Amino acid sequence: MAGEETVIILPEMNVAFDVGRAPRELINIDYVCLTHGHMDHSAGLAYYFSQRNFQGLPPGCVLAHHRLVPAIQDLMQVYGRIEGHVTPAQVIGVDEDEDVAIRRDLLVRPFRVRHSGSALGFSVIEVRKKLRPELAELSGQQIAELKRSGQEVEYRLEIPRVAFCGDSAPGDYLDHPHVRDAEVVIIECTFFEGDHIDRAYLGQHTHVNDLPGVLARLNSKYVVISHITRRTGIAEAKRRLLQVLKPADIQRVVVLMDRPPRNRRETLRPVASDEG
Repeated sequence: MAGEETVIILPEMNVAFDVGRAPRELINIDYVCLTHGHMDHSAGLAYYFSQRNFQGLPPGCVLAHHRLVPAIQDLMQVYGRIEGHVTPAQVIGVDEDEDVAIRRDLLVRPFRVRHSGSALGFSVIEVRKKLRPELAELSGQQIAELKRSGQEVEYRLEIPRVAFCGDSAPGDYLDHPHVRDAEVVIIECTFFEGDHIDRAYLGQHTHVNDLPGVLARLNSKYVVISHITRRTGIAEAKRRLLQVLKPADIQRVVVLMDRPPRNRRETLRPVASDEG
């Protein structure tokens, strides 16, 4: 909910985007990607670290822009004075294209977005090693001999799984292959009212009128719309999406926090049938 709390958890990948107010579902997640320092995205930082320590878990790891790292460390010191002890915390400073491996086959790649302060988005990328195509006809023994001789027999394949763009106006970051081609892209849409286009521009947020152009740049199978406000509500947001998006785009759009559809065709449907 924009202005109140943003936290998105990928439990299968052991990673989360932002901490919000650190709901209990977040505590067991080892890696948190902090997009920026606004309170609705970062308020639960100290509580996240504290709860992990209280439950006997290793310190969690927060990835944040280099400029935010000293402030987060100061925050932990202040809470240390309040609580009587400083909670262990691991904070890694990152910037665009400074990859962090979170698993042998999984990495996080930060990228800059268009929002106030030191704002980042993050892509979660699966990494595989594949046999070079020209060696496909060789036997296992021949391939092993080539490896022993120092020849590269594999190449690196990156498969972008999820890209989270955080709070941001549309920008060139949408053209990064690890964003554009991610299986799932999570984008914000904070403003839906026709007279709020200037507000979206000034706050460096996305307006619903921007979405057709955004989706035209994405090859993603699924596009998740997030950061809707109480001012609009999900029902009204869905109504406006139906008005501005092409039918083909509607089929791949999911509104975050909407109730699960009975089938894929119901993901976005006319609100009148919901209310009927």
